[in-house]
Amino acid sequence: MKRQEFIKNISLATFLLADGSIFPAFGEAFSAKKPRLRFVVASDGHYGQPKTDYQNYFETLVKNINLQHRQQKFDFCVINGDIVHDQIELLATAKSYFDDLLMPYFVTQGNHDHATPEYWERIWGVPLNYDYVLGNNAFLFGTTSNVEGKYLSPDVQWFKQKLEEYKRKKNVFIFVHITPVKWTDNGVDAKEFQELLKQYKNVRAIFNGHDHDQEGIKTQDGIPYLFDAHFGGNWGTAYRGFRVVELMSKNALLTYIMNPETKINEVTI
Repeated sequence: MKRQEFIKNISLATFLLADGSIFPAFGEAFSAKKPRLRFVVASDGHYGQPKTDYQNYFETLVKNINLQHRQQKFDFCVINGDIVHDQIELLATAKSYFDDLLMPYFVTQGNHDHATPEYWERIWGVPLNYDYVLGNNAFLFGTTSNVEGKYLSPDVQWFKQKLEEYKRKKNVFIFVHITPVKWTDNGVDAKEFQELLKQYKNVRAIFNGHDHDQEGIKTQDGIPYLFDAHFGGNWGTAYRGFRVVELMSKNALLTYIMNPETKINEVTI
């Protein structure tokens, strides 16, 4: 159903810190129109991790994403890695929770998802690197690990092929579990990948998981990298939540964290 009333738009001033983090300078951002695109990103559920309430974490995530979807439709959801905690035989069980989502969903492999390419595709029906197109937007989903759980750069050759294929799209959004910039102890300094991204001005945003204590936005070469904290596991932010992203008019991105029932960290980029 279309909205009959629209909220007056108030732009959000932001400032950039030395470490590349973006923070709101004042106020809150409000959308003037219905988003052209709306999706949700969550990561790091760690299903099966000992001494954690992982079943409840998964149930809570799905419940709250579906609640937000009923209030205002999501086009899709992305689960950005570390779906299970080392026990790959639990991957199909973890998937059964996501099958209750009321919108299409996509997944990426994290370093705790110790699946072979064949097993991953058998469970999810997609390879470790794959793409999706919606209107004038392309979405690239890439692995940053392997069956041993090593921290890896994204596959530069695959991404180069896809970025060239979609160079005339308005926006390209990239989802990888491990941050390909060495901002944190757990990041990877993927120099070749960073150089590749600089060549394509339509790369609109990179989405990362992995760093459970990171809930903000960092930038490199004008590209924002967005973190979503975690929805499971035994460390990280005090809350377990997910990130909402809305593509607005003039190609602005309105984004915020749900923690998981309260909106925080709203910013326009």
